[in-house]
Amino acid sequence: MGSDNKIRIGIIGAGNIGGVHIREFLKLAESCEITAITDAYLPLAEAKAQEYGIANVAATPEELIQSEYVDAVIIGVPNQYHASLAVQAIEAGKHVLIEKPMGINAAAAKQILKASEASDKAVMIGHQMRWEAVPQLIKEQVEAGELGKIYTAKTGWFRRKGIPGWGTWFTKMNESGGGPLIDIGVHMLDLALYLMGNPKPVSVFGATYAEFGPRKKGIGTWGTPNWNGTYDVEDLATALIRMEDGSTLTLEVSWAVHMDTDNTPFIHLMGSEGGASYKGASGKLLTEKFNRAIETDLKKPENDEGERLRLSRHFLDCIRDGKQPITSALSGYTNNLILDAIYESSRTGNEVKLNWDI
Repeated sequence: MGSDNKIRIGIIGAGNIGGVHIREFLKLAESCEITAITDAYLPLAEAKAQEYGIANVAATPEELIQSEYVDAVIIGVPNQYHASLAVQAIEAGKHVLIEKPMGINAAAAKQILKASEASDKAVMIGHQMRWEAVPQLIKEQVEAGELGKIYTAKTGWFRRKGIPGWGTWFTKMNESGGGPLIDIGVHMLDLALYLMGNPKPVSVFGATYAEFGPRKKGIGTWGTPNWNGTYDVEDLATALIRMEDGSTLTLEVSWAVHMDTDNTPFIHLMGSEGGASYKGASGKLLTEKFNRAIETDLKKPENDEGERLRLSRHFLDCIRDGKQPITSALSGYTNNLILDAIYESSRTGNEVKLNWDI
C-alpha cells in the first residue's frame, strides 16, 4: 500500500483493454492509484502514461511485477502470456486481475489456480458481464428461490459479421487458444454457470466450424487486419454441457454466421418454478400464476454506474478485506476446462468427460 493507504496498481498491456482498466480505476482514486504501466511496445505504454499521469513506465513486465511501488497487477495482454505473467505476479506477492480467458487452455489455467491456492493474494478474472445490472437482478431472484430448480439453460452470442483482427493474434490458435468460443463464448459460459448457481460440469459434447475466416469473409471492425497473417481458429461453436446434478447448458457462439441475429448476448434460465431471460441491457422473469403466464420486465437503472466500475471496486474490496473474488481462479479454471473439452469433442466427435484432478 502507498503511504496514504491507497492500493497501488500496475498495468501490463497498454492496448484497448488496458485503457479500459485505467479509466475505471481512475474513477476509484479515493482508494487506489495507478503507479506503473508497461507494454511489449514501450512507446504505447509511454503514451498512456503521459495521457493518464502514470508516474512509472517499466521496461518489462518482470520489472513492473518486482517493483516495490505496485501492490496489484492487471494483466491485459494476448491469452498466451496470461499464465506466465499471472504466476510470476502471484509468486512475487502481488494481487492479480487477469483479463478473460484466465488461460490459453486448461493446463495454463491450472498453473494460475495452483499458484493462487498457495497464496493469500486476491486472484480475479475480469468477467465484467457478472456485474451487469440485469444479470445481478436475475442472480438475486435465483438466490431467493424464485426460479426453483434450474434444470436447463441456453446461452449464446451470434455475431453476424464480426471476425476481429483477421491474421493477428486473435485468429492464431497458438496465441489466442481459439476463436469466438474462447473470445466471447467464455463470457457467456461464465455468466450462465454463475446464474445457474455454479453447478459442477461433468461432460461436454460440442462442435466447432470455420466457414468464414479461412475465406477472409465475415470480417468485423475490431482490430486491424493483417492479410498476410494466419486464420486457424473456428468462427462458430456449439456445445451441450451436462452437470453433476443432471442439469444442462447449451452454448452457441459465432464471430460470423448467416442468420437473423441482432449480435446481442443472451441467456435463458429454465427452472421448475420460474424462468429468466437476459438479452443485452434488458431481461425478463417468467412464471405461471392462476393458470396464466406472467412476465416481469427487468431493465438496467437509468443512472447505472456500469459493470466495469463494479468489477474494479470488487477487486479492491477483495484486496482490502482478504475476500475470495466472485470470479475466482477456480471459476476461471472451470471455464477453461469446459472450453478445452468442447475443442476436443469437436476433434474426436465424442462426448468428453471432464477431468477434475487438480
